[in-house]
Amino acid sequence: MIDTTTGTGACPRCAATTVSLWDATPWCAGCEWNLDAYDPERRASEFGWAWVDRWTYRLAYRMTTRQFDRLVGRPLDDPGPATARLVTAIASMLLLGGALALAVTGVWLIVAFSFPNPSVVLGVALLGLAYALRPRFGRLDEDLTVLSRDRAPELFALVDEVAAAIGAPAPQVVGVDGDINAYAGTVGVRRRRVLCLGLPLWGSLPAQERVALLGHELGHFVNGDPRRTLLTQPAVTMLGSAADLVRPVRTVSGGGIAELVGTALANAVQWVLAGLLFGAHLLLVSVALRDSQRAEYLADELAARVAGSPAACGMLDAFLAEESIALAVRRESRAGHGPDRWRAAVAGSRSAAAERLPLLRQLSVREEASLFATHPPSGLRRRMLAGPPAHEPTVELTDERMARIDAELARDYEQVRREVSWSG
Repeated sequence: MIDTTTGTGACPRCAATTVSLWDATPWCAGCEWNLDAYDPERRASEFGWAWVDRWTYRLAYRMTTRQFDRLVGRPLDDPGPATARLVTAIASMLLLGGALALAVTGVWLIVAFSFPNPSVVLGVALLGLAYALRPRFGRLDEDLTVLSRDRAPELFALVDEVAAAIGAPAPQVVGVDGDINAYAGTVGVRRRRVLCLGLPLWGSLPAQERVALLGHELGHFVNGDPRRTLLTQPAVTMLGSAADLVRPVRTVSGGGIAELVGTALANAVQWVLAGLLFGAHLLLVSVALRDSQRAEYLADELAARVAGSPAACGMLDAFLAEESIALAVRRESRAGHGPDRWRAAVAGSRSAAAERLPLLRQLSVREEASLFATHPPSGLRRRMLAGPPAHEPTVELTDERMARIDAELARDYEQVRREVSWSG
């Protein structure tokens, strides 16, 4: 239900009536006055201090909207200034060099002196530290059900068609799981390309929005997202791992006054060092994620090129209705129904919420702004696609072909239906 304020709630900028959803701080739907308001009742604390959370939110909101203003109306294929990518890449190389130096020093301390020698202990410690700080290349999710071409030829054919249409390499692993989500990425030292489709989301989308979803996810293989490149990955993981390593852990209790004083001093030093490392980690992550958000806009653009602008916009609106999708899928699953009924139920809930969609898009700009958000707010992503040029679909998925794909996934749909039915 939409609560509309009147009287003293009138917009001081344009005198229009302010609006609110779910008791959020009111804003003006026309000129967007007060849309940037910090709403602590509806935001999870990121740092634990109200004044810091308020300041970082204001900074994130300004950075997010300025990036949108800078990108809107220009070709998204052009990455623009490379400052964020350059900083992230340099930081990654320095961190990798530091970890390698630790490893080399550790080996030297072990082999350069005869055993037994205290240097051996230090060398082993340095090797252990280098190992703990090593880059993580990721692995396949344990919940991912990997599909084969023989089992799902229609789905693989569609994936290949969409990949070719946007100029992206086809994924080497295609799988499904039970989340209301989808993702694409690379895992392992060999950097295998992985595409995962969450069946509650996939089964709830109409045909052309499924093409848009594939276009967006496969677009991550060509959009320059720093989270998915080997060169920049250390910058977003290594300092966080280092902060966890040096953070003090309570292991003993009791002891004399000298032990208590020594422990307190050691803890103080560790907390300061952990704080500095974690602060540097947050700074690098926030820099890298500016470029990551630009990459998301480009992935949306690729989705529009392959599926058509209306379908891509519809897909983004579906992300705003995640709770409605979850409720509809759970209700229909408990009634014993599969993706056909999921899709009909979700379409009904989206139709019922159509009048408040513009407000949901605006509110998302406030509520999804964060220094550490991997995606731009859904409302800004939708707004970016709504402007010219409008794209016609280059890949069309017919209802008959969609039905054949769903038939290939019938066993997986049934498993997800049971899991959803049993969930709380």
